[in-house]
Amino acid sequence: MSLALEGIRVLDLSRLLPGGFCSLLLADHGADVVKVEDLGAGDYVRWAPPSYEGVEPSAAGALYLALNRNKRSIRLDLKTDGGREALLALAREADVLLESFRPGVLDRLGAGYEALRAVNPRLVYCAITGYGQDGPLRDVAGHDLNYLGRVGLLALGGEDGGPPVQAAAQIADLGGGAAMAAFGILAALRERERSGEGQLVDVSMADGALSWLAMPAGQYLCDGVPPRRGHQPLSGSVVCYRPYACADGWVTLAALEPKFWRAWCEGVGREDLLGHQFDAPGSVAHHELERLFASRTRAEWEAFAAERECCLEPVLELDEALGSELVRARGMVVELDQPGAERPVRVLGSPVRLSRTPADVNRLPGPALGEHTVEVLRAAGYDEEQVAALIAQGVVGGPESRATGSFLS
Repeated sequence: MSLALEGIRVLDLSRLLPGGFCSLLLADHGADVVKVEDLGAGDYVRWAPPSYEGVEPSAAGALYLALNRNKRSIRLDLKTDGGREALLALAREADVLLESFRPGVLDRLGAGYEALRAVNPRLVYCAITGYGQDGPLRDVAGHDLNYLGRVGLLALGGEDGGPPVQAAAQIADLGGGAAMAAFGILAALRERERSGEGQLVDVSMADGALSWLAMPAGQYLCDGVPPRRGHQPLSGSVVCYRPYACADGWVTLAALEPKFWRAWCEGVGREDLLGHQFDAPGSVAHHELERLFASRTRAEWEAFAAERECCLEPVLELDEALGSELVRARGMVVELDQPGAERPVRVLGSPVRLSRTPADVNRLPGPALGEHTVEVLRAAGYDEEQVAALIAQGVVGGPESRATGSFLS
């Protein structure tokens, strides 16, 4: 069966999470993703613990394998003329180049957007950065938490008067960076069908995270009233839309529509609470809900919700969620065939389901560092002697199992 992105070739120069997750989405749907790594430790995420028994250190990290199935790896030294020329040769036949360096880094190496466009006008060049290719913070280093703080998202999470609450997932990295980059790439590829030309896709993780505030930002831009932590209906400021402690854990109540709130109130025999749906935390109604939820176990509340449609669900620990019937039924935990591993590697599956051309998560195992250097360069027009000469000169690197690195480099 053909896959949706079969025939699309991607050069992925990114490291760590945002670019790695973006190219993972593309690779699972058939794109030929070639990781372009350096002659040192390569992608830092390779060295993130834990490791799998029997797998070479250069491809053993659990976090690395979670992001890098269905990809190939080559090693180039882009600081050398030969390495830069090799990248340009690969770019001539590529559809997409993805990178996550600070703005201007590849330009200084002679391998930026303009240089690559000169050899391949059809190339879609996607750059994921913290604050974008222009603006006052273009050169500032940062991480997910910094971006969320800078754009106002972090400030809205938590209780009134309390500290901002960090999310468990990397919202800016994944939602603001990886997902926006994947969309931008596909949009540019679609436009290329009409114009025949590629373009630069400028993805700022800060911009992307800010876009997640479409509703509170829209409200503020309309009425001029600044939103504040603890005063947003969908962030815990109303009793009908909050997590509650039960006798042995936590549950979520999201009875935002009146019909769901009525179903919950009638189910617990408290019709007197019907008029208090949007009361604030700390109110009499809030204390009553806390008391009612604490009187039953999580399982009892699940049984309650199964009989009454009121948008009530348990708060599962991650291990419980991964072992749940929902995750199994949706195929969101998959097993990968990884050479050398004593047992199949278990990772999350693809979140995008296509009816005719579904993703294939098991086309290729996570590549060892530089595993495909020779075959990729040969396909780009280098003959055997030329490849051997580049390796001997230290311009490119073949498979390397002795390299070591640190996730925190």
